[in-house]
Amino acid sequence: MSDPDAQQDGRGSPRPAPNLAIEQRKKILTLLVIAALLAITSPASAETVNFQVALDAAAQVPPNDGKGSGTAAVAYDTATKLLSWKITLAGLTGDATAAHFHGPAGPGKNAQPVVPIVGKLASPIQGTATLTDTEAHDLLAGLWYINIHTAANPGGEIRGQVLKPK
Repeated sequence: MSDPDAQQDGRGSPRPAPNLAIEQRKKILTLLVIAALLAITSPASAETVNFQVALDAAAQVPPNDGKGSGTAAVAYDTATKLLSWKITLAGLTGDATAAHFHGPAGPGKNAQPVVPIVGKLASPIQGTATLTDTEAHDLLAGLWYINIHTAANPGGEIRGQVLKPK
């Protein structure tokens, strides 16, 4: 029994009915719509990680007898890899002469500067830097600290470990 909608292709073989091509297009369009909806509703993997850092002389390695203190609000945007900070200082023996993010090192350990804090070092100190993948990994692993240097304490007067909030 032959299909009344089937057409011959010139060699006597039946060609698919025209409706089949329309059905294939509908399926492809449906799949594209579903893919677009999934892309829109998928949770974004990017986030901003905020840190609150307390800085004091006791955290220095070795500790010093300074009475200075500070706090730092640090934010890291995982999408743009932008690190930003605002550091407030009080009670230092003198003006800050240098400031850095150091790492990788856990509490009680020293490391080389990774990101220099440049510009005006009077409180509040603000700035930004774009991190490499390795730097971002170490930061998010809690292996960075902020160190504020003064003339009286050239190795660092106050320090604070940058740890993710719990």
